[in-house]
Amino acid sequence: MAKLKPTQPIDFPILFLTLALIAFGLIMVLSAGAVSGFNATQNTYFYVSQQMKWTLIGSLFAFVAIKIPYVVWRRFAGVGILISIGLLIAVISSDSGIAALGSARWIKIMGVNVQPSEITKLALVLFYAHILDRYPIKHGKNWGIPLGILIPVSIIVLGLVYKQPDLGTTMVLAMTSAVMLFQTEIPTIWFIAAIPTFGFPLVYFIHGYQWKRIVVWLDPWKYALDAGYQITNAEIAFGSGGLFGVGLGRSLQKYGFLPENHTDMIFAIVGEELGLVGTVLLLLLLISLYARAYQVIRECSDRFGRLLGFGLISSLAIQTTVNLSVVTGVLPVTGITLPLISYGGSSLVITLIELGLILNISRYRHKAPSSLTATNLPDISV
Repeated sequence: MAKLKPTQPIDFPILFLTLALIAFGLIMVLSAGAVSGFNATQNTYFYVSQQMKWTLIGSLFAFVAIKIPYVVWRRFAGVGILISIGLLIAVISSDSGIAALGSARWIKIMGVNVQPSEITKLALVLFYAHILDRYPIKHGKNWGIPLGILIPVSIIVLGLVYKQPDLGTTMVLAMTSAVMLFQTEIPTIWFIAAIPTFGFPLVYFIHGYQWKRIVVWLDPWKYALDAGYQITNAEIAFGSGGLFGVGLGRSLQKYGFLPENHTDMIFAIVGEELGLVGTVLLLLLLISLYARAYQVIRECSDRFGRLLGFGLISSLAIQTTVNLSVVTGVLPVTGITLPLISYGGSSLVITLIELGLILNISRYRHKAPSSLTATNLPDISV
């Protein structure tokens, strides 16, 4: 393994954008979770205090992720994916799994509720980056070993997450795996053929309640008092917010009308309290973070680093897109958080670790001399 040395300081635009989003998220959790926190614990500040605790813990892990060279982490790629699979099995096959809203997604470890599917997002990207770097696929050739390893592992992981059931995270993991494979030289026709090959059989495994969510998604107001209650109240929140919002802390939907208003549906509260202006500001912060991260990753001098960074930021971008699509009614309702904004310990800690690794990779980027032109820039593709 070649020893790499840092060539740059960490990328400060990524750091500042991350800090801005953390602050935005804490403010919105304070506002959106105030009523739920008081009803549950008689403490208006319960959820934001918990979120601050997890922010500190996640920041410590992120600091470690920044300091330890990212090439060291690949040594744990195999162990990490095995641990993730073990935790996923434990969640669905034992009494240790903690159920919420009909799904068993958490497991208690040393007194702390951990969501294994969040750990799996990081572990799967690390595993993919390691295998695709060790067994490069060039010109559609030499694909037998990497795909022979990655596809069975992916099927096992996706099956276990789906079994919880957690369709939202399954979608994120599947799409992240696909975009990482797309960075190889596998022919595009393979990806086109894979959609019906793997997609149609999944229809058989769709649960009854998931079919109902699809039916409700097609006409939510028809089921506004039943299964469409959440998404219709999200739409009411956006409509009430208008251009400038009703004012920070003045949401009416958080008073028991919009379920999961401080977690999965927090973007609707942003729309209600801060209006179109607030939602656009949040979107600009998220887009700026992801765009800057992609730019920095392309400058990494190591192929494994580019694969790892691309997978991590793609996972976050995909999760963000799925959450926003659900809250705005573009996709059927499925439980998935908005990175850095929604309340949730496991999600926040893993997101901060992923961003810590992105900042780590940014220390090893190279910058082309100013004399180079667009036509003779060095190849920095994944």
